[in-house]
Amino acid sequence: MALTTCPSCNKKTSDKADACPHCGFAIGNASSEDIERKQSLVRFQKLQSIQNQSLIAMLIFVAGFGFMYWGGARPGDMQHNIAIMASIIGFVWYVINRVRILIIKRFKS
Repeated sequence: MALTTCPSCNKKTSDKADACPHCGFAIGNASSEDIERKQSLVRFQKLQSIQNQSLIAMLIFVAGFGFMYWGGARPGDMQHNIAIMASIIGFVWYVINRVRILIIKRFKS
């Protein structure tokens, strides 16, 4: 009995199993086309999740930036520092997500 990787959830499962015990994907009855389709769906869902996170990061950046300049906070105030931190966190999170998307698209297997 050898361990193989499930094409759906990428967890280890027995090569003798008809279905993955973790996600229920029917490995035994799956053709190579089914496996490829499932891997494509998982990759698409992962990309959608990262794109949603990118949108949230952008909103945090814009909210922090807007509050910093139009919120009435003076430099040195707590609100101004929070706005700067929100802008930095939003920008860094957005850049990280864009790099993750680039890696997923570049190295799809």
